[in-house]
Amino acid sequence: MRFLAFFLALLPLAASHAQPLSVPTLSARAWLLMDYTTGQVLAAQEADTRLEPASLTKVMTTYLVADALAQKTLSLQQAVTVSERAWRTQGSRSFVPVNKAVAVDDLFKGMVIQSGNDASVALAEAIGGSEDAFAAMMNRTALRMGLKDTNFLNASGYFEGPAPNHYSTARDLARLAAALIRDHPETHALHATKEYTYNGIRQHNRNRLLWADPTVDGLKTGHSNAAGFCLIATAKRGPRRLISVVLGTASEEARARDSLNLLNWGFTGFDAVKLYDKGQAISQLKVFKGVQNLVKAGFAEDFVVSVPRGMADKLSVQLVSRQPLVAPVAVGSVVGTLKLTVGGQPWGEYPVAAQETVPVAGFLGRLWDDIRLFFQ
Repeated sequence: MRFLAFFLALLPLAASHAQPLSVPTLSARAWLLMDYTTGQVLAAQEADTRLEPASLTKVMTTYLVADALAQKTLSLQQAVTVSERAWRTQGSRSFVPVNKAVAVDDLFKGMVIQSGNDASVALAEAIGGSEDAFAAMMNRTALRMGLKDTNFLNASGYFEGPAPNHYSTARDLARLAAALIRDHPETHALHATKEYTYNGIRQHNRNRLLWADPTVDGLKTGHSNAAGFCLIATAKRGPRRLISVVLGTASEEARARDSLNLLNWGFTGFDAVKLYDKGQAISQLKVFKGVQNLVKAGFAEDFVVSVPRGMADKLSVQLVSRQPLVAPVAVGSVVGTLKLTVGGQPWGEYPVAAQETVPVAGFLGRLWDDIRLFFQ
């Protein structure tokens, strides 16, 4: 639930309207470029088209394994017996031995770095009891995250043929990647590892961008006949982090080229403007029926927005309070909306959260505010 608090606090309520820059021409069927900090979509094509994600599925599997490690229902030292079902899973493999105990740490690295389908199934069975039960966990988590165009049937994304009921979108996958980075940064860092050796077999990370661009630190490749070649890429240059998603390209080279073109376009075509610090009270909003009349409002993280290069001085902000705002008010609850414009054009709307709790006032205080509200 940590993800939900941050995600809802930063997710734009409305997409940016202005498109002042020429969007690069890509070969991918669907793609999207997102600013990680704000969730701002800088450019997209067919971002809500449901497509098979192939091994990009493993980002959700990775998220749930990281959750289990954080909650201590799983440990890296724990031994997991590899079932025959996991061992027989085809596609990319970590070559784990059947009916043998393998440390979670090895399985996790095998899935994240080598994209091992066998390791993915073994971890799913360790957490969910069965891969089917784990897939149900994946879908419940997707719903909690607000990924409304995503449905998983297994933990790896591998199928012998087309699987139209196993799908996601470029937008949902970008949001999922943002959740992993935000909630499990140590696991995200593992995706920058270029190779891993297990059982005497050395395999390389399939993300070519790790060698092509030193600012790239993830995230996941995918491929199947139905899905084409896919890639979620993450990169950080200076204070800005971008997430790109390309789906349905024709080759490894095409997915790497499209991803790098998107990232370069996003970093060179936009400036990062820091509007507010983490925890900074950007305003105090009126509260009715509370023990205090005002509540501090702001953002849970530094609020940095991307604007077209050279247009930072044309950025304007307007804070609109949710009124009447009636106690009780909980920390983190949405109390207003920050509306942005660039050069007079809408550039996104973002929810602003309460930074303190305002309990309900006593009887007389509530009665007085009832009278005030009546005459408003």
